Parts: sequence; C-alpha cells; structure tokens
Amino acid sequence: MKNVSFQSEQTHPNPPPQDPDQEDRSTSATKFEWDFSVSAVVSSSVAGGNISDTLGVVEVNSSGNLFATGGIARKIRVYSLNSLLSSSSLEATLFDHATACHYCICTPAKLSSLKWKPGSGSQVMGSADYDGVVTEYDLETKMPVYERDEHSGRRVWSMDYSHWDPVVGASGADDGTMQMWDPRHDGGKCVAKVVLGSPVCCVEFNPFGGALVAVGCADRKAYVYDVRKIVDPVAVFDGHQRTVSYTRFLDDHTVVTSGTDGCLKMWDIEKQHMIRTYKGHTNQRRFVGLSIWRNQGLIGCGSESNQLFVYDKRWGEPIWVHGFEPEGGRRYEDGFVSSICWSQEGEDECTLVGGGSDGVVKIFSGKRKPLT
Repeated sequence: MKNVSFQSEQTHPNPPPQDPDQEDRSTSATKFEWDFSVSAVVSSSVAGGNISDTLGVVEVNSSGNLFATGGIARKIRVYSLNSLLSSSSLEATLFDHATACHYCICTPAKLSSLKWKPGSGSQVMGSADYDGVVTEYDLETKMPVYERDEHSGRRVWSMDYSHWDPVVGASGADDGTMQMWDPRHDGGKCVAKVVLGSPVCCVEFNPFGGALVAVGCADRKAYVYDVRKIVDPVAVFDGHQRTVSYTRFLDDHTVVTSGTDGCLKMWDIEKQHMIRTYKGHTNQRRFVGLSIWRNQGLIGCGSESNQLFVYDKRWGEPIWVHGFEPEGGRRYEDGFVSSICWSQEGEDECTLVGGGSDGVVKIFSGKRKPLT
C-alpha cells in the first residue's frame, strides 16, 4: 500500500433559500461546518477500469466496522473498515482489492443489492440479483442458507430487512411487485405483495423500527406502506419527472427520494408534502446510490459526472463534492459513482464509503470543524 494526496474536492457556495419561511436561519458559516478528506482507496492492480468491475452496491454494517460490495463481477467482497482506516497518515492510503478484501463469496448472478441481516451479528447477508433471486449467505461458512425465486425471473433491484423482531424481508423487482417474505413461514413464501405495475427500484423498511416501508418506482412516484395494512399506501409522493430509483428514511417522519430527473427530494410522510429539493449532481439513467447519515442529517449520492456529492438536509445545494478520477492518469470512459453508504456511527466524525463504475472504492472521513 502507499499514500497519495487528492485535490479534487470542491465546496459549493451558499444556495439561496428555497423557502424563506422554512429555511433554517443558521449563519452561512454553518454550511461549511464539515471537513471531508479521502482516507483510503481500494482499486485493482489491473490497469484501467472495466465494465465488469462496476459496483452496484456498497453496504456498511450496523457496527461500522465492516462493509461489503457487490456488482457485475458476481462477487460479494467484505472489507474491514478498521483495517483500511488504521493508518495515521494525513494522506490517503492505497490498497489493492486482492489484499484489502477480508473475504469473498462468488455468486451465480450479477448483484444489485446487499443487506446485513439485523440480529445476526454481521454473520448473515442478504443479496438480490439480476436473475430475480434473493439469497441469504452465512458469512462464516460462505454458503447460501436461504433462497427465494418469486419474481418470475425478473431482475430484483432492491431488498431490505425489517428492524423489528422477528425479522422479515422485502424485495422489489422488474415484475412490478414489492414482496414481503419470512424465511420461517412456509419455506419463505410471500406473506404480502403490492402490485405497482411498473418496475420497483427500491425498498426500504423504517430503520427506526416502525411499521413503515418505502418503495421507489419507475412510475415516477414513491410510496409508503404500513406493513400491518398493506392494501393501500399511507403516503404517495408525486414530484419527480422520471423514475424514482432510491427511497431512504431520514427519520420516523421524513423520507428522501432520488430520481433519474437529477434531483433528490425530501418529503413529510404524514402531510405527503415535499419539503425540499436537492440539485447539483447528474443523474439521467443510472443507479448512482443514495445514503443518509441520520445522526447529523447529511445526504450522500453519486453522479454520472463521476463525482460524489454530499448535501446537508437543510440546504438544497451540495456542501461538498469529490471527483472519482482514477490515479496515475488512467481514465474510465463514461465513468460514474455507482454506490454509496454512510456508517451510522459517530456524532462529530463520520465515515462514508463510495464505489465507482470502474470498481474503485474510496473511503472518506468527515470531521466537524471546531467552533471559532
């Protein structure tokens, strides 16, 4: 491994308030209260990027000490965040995937989604793939322990687990359905189904343990359902001009959505009201990732401009941007940032992991600036 400095960060100027009655009245200095830097980079020793390296998902576990990646290469790779961040150097440390990867599991199909199963002690991981199959893997034995193929062979874009006990799962696919399932129930058959009629791109349970599940759909809408009565949605968010590719809970009452119209939107669930729109990144046709550091309300997403963007929930323009250009002058044609995930640990310090279409993983560290 070796160290290298990066100069591709940008801090954006203050955006004008979208709604003076709703905007936080903090001083402009508050918008620049975070310092971000690249702490580690994991890439391949093979020169140049390749489409077969594209990462579709990065997922950090609940303890913030491990993360996993998956994508076109048909591999689940698990990394130790603690090991990759162990250097005391002020410069970014470079690693190779072959040596940085803690362990690897080969899968039968390309991967679109990964989730650490709650309550498993980071020993079970769920995956969704391009062949329409949801699989659970025992990470100790590296073997599948549960599999369901209930989406008629259509690509499953997203899967998630509930945050209550007993844990149930949900998946959304190109067959236009969101299905909930319980591995203990009738061999894991579907226990509830919502037929949307358009491809379902994202499913997320309320991470705070509530009974809600948010669904993003190709019909340009996002839906929130109460799993106790899933016949009709409790909220419908209609504001994007194109496919809603991601839905993420900010808190019990608020959801953030991402669309291929190039913007993020924050919604009040109860009022079914759009609170704010976030613009700056480029997103017209690809999955570029969306993740929220809920402790401090920071929103991260990728971009088809091959950049990573960080927004503060209070303002509609990004507070920080970082380019994913490869080192050594190598370029990947039409590169883009394809996946992103915050560690949920910390209050005044944070960790963000991003993955690119060339297979490069970058780990970012953020610190709140001291008060002056």
